[in-house]
Amino acid sequence: MTPEDPEETQPLLGPPGGSAPRSRRVFLAAFAAALGPLSFGFALGYSSPAIPSLQRAAPPAPRLDAAAASWFGAVVTLGAAAGGVLGGWLVDRAGRKLSLLLCSMPFVAGFAVITAAQDVWMLLGGRLLTGLACGVASLVAPVYISEIAYPAVRGLLGSCVQLMVVVGILLAYLAGWVLEWRWLAVLGCVPPSLMLLLMCFMPESPRFLLTQHRRQEAMAALRFLWGSEQGWEDPPIGAEQSFHLALLRQPGIYKPFIIGVSLMAFQQLSGVNAVMFYAETIFEEAKFKDSSLASVIVGVIQVLFTAVAALIMDRAGRRLLLVLSGVVMVFSTSAFGAYFKLTQGGAGNSSHVALSAPVSAEPVDASVGLAWLAVGSMCLFIAGRGDRHLRPHQLAHGLSRDQGVQQPHGGPQALWCLLACLRFLHLQCPFHFVLCP
Repeated sequence: MTPEDPEETQPLLGPPGGSAPRSRRVFLAAFAAALGPLSFGFALGYSSPAIPSLQRAAPPAPRLDAAAASWFGAVVTLGAAAGGVLGGWLVDRAGRKLSLLLCSMPFVAGFAVITAAQDVWMLLGGRLLTGLACGVASLVAPVYISEIAYPAVRGLLGSCVQLMVVVGILLAYLAGWVLEWRWLAVLGCVPPSLMLLLMCFMPESPRFLLTQHRRQEAMAALRFLWGSEQGWEDPPIGAEQSFHLALLRQPGIYKPFIIGVSLMAFQQLSGVNAVMFYAETIFEEAKFKDSSLASVIVGVIQVLFTAVAALIMDRAGRRLLLVLSGVVMVFSTSAFGAYFKLTQGGAGNSSHVALSAPVSAEPVDASVGLAWLAVGSMCLFIAGRGDRHLRPHQLAHGLSRDQGVQQPHGGPQALWCLLACLRFLHLQCPFHFVLCP
């Protein structure tokens, strides 16, 4: 199959000839599924405002020391690792819809346990449950959205997955500005509860129904989502192949796999999770008087640059954005380290500097400039991280061409969605795990 072959650009479940369905219910279904990534982001961002609140808590409420605070932020990643494996098992056996319904339960249960926590172990248990749900949602939601969307909006809806994650983080930062940790956990129950309610009325993915030989149900789901069956084209025979380890010997498979996994691993090693989990604590350690405001600024920057990256990615190119973001992140983390070095132990440092403090020519205000150096460097770091978005199916382009598998258009744009996209190519692939929670 050559790149010019029109069959290669034909969507697996899309109408030929470019005719776009008119139904808008697909947007409602995508929104319902995207509440999973929103809950995911809220769970990631929850620890940032909650840790300072828990460290100031008075008995009988649980109180975190430094070691417990570290575990409180990080334990969610352990749950996410297990959730990624569980999600990979569920998505093919239980289906996309049921997997999303099931993952809402540990979200709600985890935040409920945190709300009722009487000791540190209950807090850690609640975080572990929310992490488990994060792992499932991060895999299943992009797959469901990509499979229900028609080609004209698939790229747009796929971009919303990562955007909803960072919106969830920002929501946690904003709510944490005014709510203490218990009420913040109560708020965390709202998005997954709404997802549970809405998904009950949404259909299963037509593609999954076809793999289960339930054609009539697939047609009904298609009519609900797209408005009609006009232009329907069945998946070609042999489009979904079983995965076996011998396939990893083929360059069209192991090259995109290694590239994608390496990108996800290096993204995590850059320390982005530490910034998300402990943003407010980091700014408190940097001696800011209003660390909550600084965290909110970082969250806003992250949302804006994630949206910008999604808009310019097709024009600027993935490779250029990845290189540029790497340079920006190196510069910003170096600047933030320099800030800590300059403010160590000096009498004229920026201890307890408010972000709103006026800047003047007086020497005493020189520390205010250092305060903005810290905020600016973290904003640059998050802005650079926001550029780290690409369409995973393009990394796997060689795989689809070599295997003769039709490639879905406009897949999810987060790096951690690469393996979800590889599932389109080999649905029996065992690599269902989350590297980037």
